[in-house]
Amino acid sequence: MITTHSPRVAVVTGAGAGIGRACALRFGREGYGVLAVDRAADDLAASADQLRAAGVDCLTVVADVSEAPACDAFAAAALERWGRIDVLVANAGVQTGGSLADADADWNRILEVNVKGVARSCAAVLPAMRARGGGAIVMVSSINAVIGVRGMAIYDASKAGVLGMMRSLAVEHGDRGIRVNAVCPGATVTDFHERRAAARGITPAQLRDRTRGYGLLGRAAEPAEQAAVIYFLASDEAAFITGQAIVADGGYSLTAGSN
Repeated sequence: MITTHSPRVAVVTGAGAGIGRACALRFGREGYGVLAVDRAADDLAASADQLRAAGVDCLTVVADVSEAPACDAFAAAALERWGRIDVLVANAGVQTGGSLADADADWNRILEVNVKGVARSCAAVLPAMRARGGGAIVMVSSINAVIGVRGMAIYDASKAGVLGMMRSLAVEHGDRGIRVNAVCPGATVTDFHERRAAARGITPAQLRDRTRGYGLLGRAAEPAEQAAVIYFLASDEAAFITGQAIVADGGYSLTAGSN
């Protein structure tokens, strides 16, 4: 049932943890209705608990963005609940190493999620945005899209593909009032990294301590800091920005050549 008073609505993919969860919380605290999407049901439930505790009007959908019907379903769920979609944060992705010599299976999974998943998410929400005469899409790429990282060729190629897609969609849909931008995060301490560290007996505090010296600011980012950049690009404060990739890496890309 569509609510009588429909707030602005943000759809956030990969909202079960990390940057995606931080985005869902940021948009919710700014008064948006939030549709949180993730393929990990347990993680998504944990995000929902935090959103509801913060008083956010939210809905969750367990979905794998690599599947077009799943993307169509989460867009339909947002429209059924609120009657509109104002923002898409296309954050869902997989991160894994892989050189050009690696098996096709590595290519397939990474491209299905990191490139096709973003494309399918956008395709699912664009009709609603066009019908309303506007909207904002923010894609989460990576610093790896603009600098080279040893042993990460497949991942890097997928994130560079996101930037090419972003520019094309900005050109195609700007005359309909739809802005499309991207964020390229540098090192960010997320749940994923904390879990991997915990498996090695490393505490969150120790993990953050190990990032000292990163970039020009001497540390890795927190998910909420990346969410702030994403929120800005989606907000009215960025109403004249489209087709741009914002690098949020604490200055790391300026120092990479000398490291």
